[in-house]
Amino acid sequence: MSIGSQRLLGLAFASADLLIEVAPDGLVAFVLGASEVISGSAGEALLGRPWRSVIEAADRPMVEALFDGLESGQRGGPVVVRFASPDGVARAASLSAFTLPENGGAVSCALSLATPEAALAPGELPDRKSFEDLTAALLQTAQSSGADLELALIEMAGLAAARETVAPEDRQDLETRLAGVMRAQAHGGSAATELGAERFALVRARGETPETLVRRVARLMDTGLGTKIEPAADVMSLKGDVQSRQAVRALRYSLDSFLRDGMDRPTPANLSDALSQAMQRTLDDVGALGLAIREKRFRLVYQPVVSLLNGAVHHYETLVRFGEEESPFPLIRMAEEMDLIEPLDLAILERALQTLGRDAGLKLAVNVSGRTIVSPQFIEQACAMIAAQPKTRGRLMFELTESAALDDLALADRHLQALREHGCEICLDDFGAGAASLAYLQQLRLDVLKIDGRYIRDLQHGGREATFVKHLVKMCGELGIRTLAEMVETKAAEDAVRRAGVHLAQGWLYGAAADTPQAAQGPEIAKPKVRPALGR
Repeated sequence: MSIGSQRLLGLAFASADLLIEVAPDGLVAFVLGASEVISGSAGEALLGRPWRSVIEAADRPMVEALFDGLESGQRGGPVVVRFASPDGVARAASLSAFTLPENGGAVSCALSLATPEAALAPGELPDRKSFEDLTAALLQTAQSSGADLELALIEMAGLAAARETVAPEDRQDLETRLAGVMRAQAHGGSAATELGAERFALVRARGETPETLVRRVARLMDTGLGTKIEPAADVMSLKGDVQSRQAVRALRYSLDSFLRDGMDRPTPANLSDALSQAMQRTLDDVGALGLAIREKRFRLVYQPVVSLLNGAVHHYETLVRFGEEESPFPLIRMAEEMDLIEPLDLAILERALQTLGRDAGLKLAVNVSGRTIVSPQFIEQACAMIAAQPKTRGRLMFELTESAALDDLALADRHLQALREHGCEICLDDFGAGAASLAYLQQLRLDVLKIDGRYIRDLQHGGREATFVKHLVKMCGELGIRTLAEMVETKAAEDAVRRAGVHLAQGWLYGAAADTPQAAQGPEIAKPKVRPALGR
């Protein structure tokens, strides 16, 4: 080793616990510092060993990509690497690598003690949620440390074709190389994820142009498979005058936009810019939703709920649909968050009352949000609408949804009882999921309790779910509350809920939601030998 390189290594040592030099043949040629503390082996024991034998197997592709991506005089990392521990103790270090022009192609590594992270298997990247959580944590740390980070969005044109053409025995090698390359470019070696459709995102330190990143990734992904992978990249600064929750929202908006539009849509310059675009898009969506509610541009569909006593249709649940969307859940959540759920619940109630007025033999259930039920204005308008159509009395049920927890159960119960005084029944939806708890049963006077479908799916297999449902049915019977099982999709599931004493059932076994109320389509239901205990 030259004197010049030793001086540079000494300079690096000022901020590192261990320095290692890896010769061009891949062997450890120089060790200086707290080797035993960092790696678990004395420095002399590391000399002459292949660097791959020092690092845990899962991290080797990342380190290899880090080394191979270095150009003369260039620094790479830091990435957190785990050591192949000789004594079974988990050890890790933050590794930065650089090359020196006069050092004959050797790679100099500065390592500092780090906390071992959860292992990623070769070829594995964090999923999107883990990536978002990690990025949020990095942003909080960066605010206090002043670190300058950016989000890099990478499109890998040709990757899908390479994956299709590679021989089965070479597929894992390709995936291992790909994950290693992405991790080597990411902050800490873990802040990277695959978004799908040849698109990736990673967080890294600012200071390098997207063009430099693209050239390196292209060189490292030269697979020799006959299919060329051509990366493209854009970056967004993770600085901006935004709060932590706003930063996560801006990040998600940027990832969603890139996943949808790729490089066709300009990347926001920073988090503030991304947040502004996210807010504008939300306002556009909210505006369209608000207009649809005001003009009642939605349709109602009806799913039968049957009595397990005699197989007859007991009532129909009224469900809302917007346009061609089969699942209204995203729009419902938006309506709740943007204070549009109350006018939506009123609009659905108005339409349902009109349907009841046209068919004297019909009984309907409509959903009402936990956010809506505590509104005095809603109760006043709902009661007035119901009173104006006395022929519907006794044929309307309200299903209280609990996607948002009820903070004032006493107020909610007073409002629910006002609806009951107008001849309506009250059902608590999806008990066993979300916010609903035994406190709801203690403080809300109910007629029906709907058991969440995840318990019904597993009920027929016995075990804890069966015990839960049976005890819940018994408790509801003592309280005078009937029970309703949702997601009954098979005859076996129907038999299981009947044996548990459930009174009502709903699910594909009896028919999907339809534009007009349809008779139940399931098989004829045999009368049970033991009559379930009916509530009021």
